[in-house]
Amino acid sequence: MGFEYVPSKFMLASSHYDEAKADRVVRFIQNLCHTKGKWAGKPFLLLPWQEQIVRDIFGIVKADGKRQFLSAYVEIPKKQGKSELAAAIALYLLYADGEASAEVYGAACDRAQASIVFDVARQMVEMSPALRKRSKVMTAGKRIVNYRNAGFYQVLSAETGTKHGLNVSGLVFDEIHAQPNRKLYDVLTKGSGDAREQPLFFIITTAGTDRNSICYELHSKALDIMAGKKNDPTFYPVVYGLSDEDDWNDEANWYKANPSLGHTIGIDRVMEAYKDALDNPAEENVFKQLRLNIWTNSAVAWIPDHVYKCGNEKIDEKLLSGRECYAGLDLSSTSDITALVLVFPPRDSFEKYIVLPYFWLPEETLELRCRRDHVLYDVWKRQGYIQTTEGNVIHYGFIENFIEELGTKYHIKEIAYDRWNATQMVQNLEGEGFVMVPFGQGFKDMSPPSKELYKLLMEGNIIHGGNPVLRWMAGNVVMRQDPAGNIKPDKEKSTEKIDGIVALIMGLDRCIRNAGNESSVYDERGIITF
Repeated sequence: MGFEYVPSKFMLASSHYDEAKADRVVRFIQNLCHTKGKWAGKPFLLLPWQEQIVRDIFGIVKADGKRQFLSAYVEIPKKQGKSELAAAIALYLLYADGEASAEVYGAACDRAQASIVFDVARQMVEMSPALRKRSKVMTAGKRIVNYRNAGFYQVLSAETGTKHGLNVSGLVFDEIHAQPNRKLYDVLTKGSGDAREQPLFFIITTAGTDRNSICYELHSKALDIMAGKKNDPTFYPVVYGLSDEDDWNDEANWYKANPSLGHTIGIDRVMEAYKDALDNPAEENVFKQLRLNIWTNSAVAWIPDHVYKCGNEKIDEKLLSGRECYAGLDLSSTSDITALVLVFPPRDSFEKYIVLPYFWLPEETLELRCRRDHVLYDVWKRQGYIQTTEGNVIHYGFIENFIEELGTKYHIKEIAYDRWNATQMVQNLEGEGFVMVPFGQGFKDMSPPSKELYKLLMEGNIIHGGNPVLRWMAGNVVMRQDPAGNIKPDKEKSTEKIDGIVALIMGLDRCIRNAGNESSVYDERGIITF
């Protein structure tokens, strides 16, 4: 099984790959022994996916020689050898990372779960004469002491109150999907390693079920970085699993999700679990989550990326000059994103709806928001997809002037708006001759156009030109549903900002209701239900 290393695409231009450093880590790990099953006692020869991770994390360094990646998020199905990899990395951080008085911690949802990786590490130490002679292993206290550098590897309990003040040089966080909240993660990663030059937070987990969890937050961040939607050069993302477009019944896709399939686990075992899933519906989600790393049993992003991409067709704005359109305006708080979306109705049965979105942020907080949210606001500004207003709060007067200028280019018949925080701007725009229509944010008003938007996207009957900000927001939307089947965007449960989609829904509603100045599509065929 050959392996040819190709440096991670997330390596910065200012960083470089130090082969000698990477080789040192690989040698250290491969001098350890496996601890389980048929591999027990044999050298821990890294599988290609494991070696890729090790070489990327430890070999990609900045100009000063320190690691670029300080956090690694590795999401992978069970039985792929993740505990062995995590244990080996913990031991390297303890014995060979060159850190004086190293403090390496193991954490999980409880002490028993955190002890799984520790027990693997303990056995690795006991099977290594070189490590055993320089160590003290305290099985009861779940602690390994390295006499050479006065360092230790310690398992932590789940209580957060006692974790403040730790000087973390390394952290192995196992199965973070089982965390009941984000408190332990925050305590262990926010400031606890500030005294260290290159602390490493190694997070390894299977998929979970709670999309309002710290794990799903990290999962989403990893996917966004991998897709180029976000940027954080210190965060190393690895997600093995199936996407919405992948057929979970296709055996070929199982290899995509399970990079150790055929090595640490046989295809026959996965096939047995698959048959159980077919025979027992209760086992289906278990199979999807644990064997294919699919997030299950929770709210799902409303607009999958492959559905959004159906509208990527280019838009020639010059051809829209003077055309009738309708707008949705979602005003932010003074420090957040404001969105305006124009919706142009088709003029005949061959045309599609055309969408032009506009976004604003305060200029002075742009850099801070990029660092805090790890969202590409600055890139989108340079590309012209986001505009900024002077100061550290949204300048509503600037937006009003912009809308007035748009009114000279296009025939904006109505602007639907959320009543919240809009009184003064509404009065000013009405004074300029715009028809302003208040739009409720409840199920009654939001459900019909939301369902119509999804239908049009699925049919490929909306063109948005591939706007990346709107794409990002589309992927963030989670819908709330009432007992009658009505839906509305849920800003609380949605992973990030969704203002552009809310504005689009409002603008589309006014567009449909005024189609032909006759009857509404809702009146003609009723409300769509799914």
